[in-house]
Amino acid sequence: MISYPPLSILNLPSTIFCSLNLTKLCIYVDSLDDCLYLLDGHLKQLTTFIVQINYIGNNLSIIHNTDDLFNLKSFSLTCYNITNEYDNRVIPLFHCMKNLEKLTLYIRLENRSTFVDDTHLHKKILMHMSQLHTFTFSISTMIEFNDSFHLLVDNDIQQTFTNIGYYQTTSTVNYCRESKAICHVFSLPFTFNRLEMITNRFPTIIFHHVTYLQVFDKVQFKHKFFNRIAKAFPLLKYFTISSKLLSLIDFNKYEYDYIQSCPIIQFSHLISLNMMVQNPYYIEQFLLNTKTHLPRLIELKLSYSHLKNVTKNFIRDATRHNSGNIKRLTFCDTCDFPTKFSHYFPFLNTVSYITSTR
Repeated sequence: MISYPPLSILNLPSTIFCSLNLTKLCIYVDSLDDCLYLLDGHLKQLTTFIVQINYIGNNLSIIHNTDDLFNLKSFSLTCYNITNEYDNRVIPLFHCMKNLEKLTLYIRLENRSTFVDDTHLHKKILMHMSQLHTFTFSISTMIEFNDSFHLLVDNDIQQTFTNIGYYQTTSTVNYCRESKAICHVFSLPFTFNRLEMITNRFPTIIFHHVTYLQVFDKVQFKHKFFNRIAKAFPLLKYFTISSKLLSLIDFNKYEYDYIQSCPIIQFSHLISLNMMVQNPYYIEQFLLNTKTHLPRLIELKLSYSHLKNVTKNFIRDATRHNSGNIKRLTFCDTCDFPTKFSHYFPFLNTVSYITSTR
């Protein structure tokens, strides 16, 4: 994961990013306009451009001359923050890359009227790149729907790819709370190291490269789901659970009835766990050593009150093992630091607070 801030180069002197010899560039920039600035005649010999963009906004007041990108053969665009400017700004950029041979795209979309499927990709991208032979992508689309919306299922999206002979893909459609639906489409094998907004329904494949995963529940996740996550994402390091659901399980019954009935889940590489949720069941699930084994966990993000309750005011032995190596704690509520706190987390060196769970 990138730990340094993105570059904002749009307002810098034009001579700073200018070269007649550079053929390959890998860079992390703040906005799409920074990316377009670099392609605006400053790097005329560029053949390979790998860019991660912090956000894709709608700054249409800036005019870029990207009409001539004939030398560009390989382009990779990654943007983790969700955007609604894909159709207005990203697609026109692709249309300038007529000689592109390799395209990589990771993007998350919202506020579209339809999901991105093969018909869209074929008409808006593939038809404009006659030299393209490799297209690697992960695209998620979140839309709002009403009673008149024709509900699609996974096979509907998958069939559209099969119809044009694009077989090495998979897709999933999930209908969530608040009349929202999200569709994931991606090429296989999945080569990206990040995947977000996954529910309890995701493809039955192994994601060998994913180290960062975000899931959100439309129904409460159970032990079986997390066991499947551990097997499907064997190299997972950063795990975020998003939820607005309250617990549907009584802790006393949960501990008595289920501890002995389920196998212990092994997350061998997990170092950071974000559980800023209203549901303390998930904290119980991960900290209880009879449910989950977290040998490398060093960072927790969660509610202090939930942590205090689950650890029984920091004296519970069953949750001590998975907490023993914690170095960083981030809370979304106030903390009173009881006397047993430091003994429960002997390696703790950082405690911080955030005001938002997003």
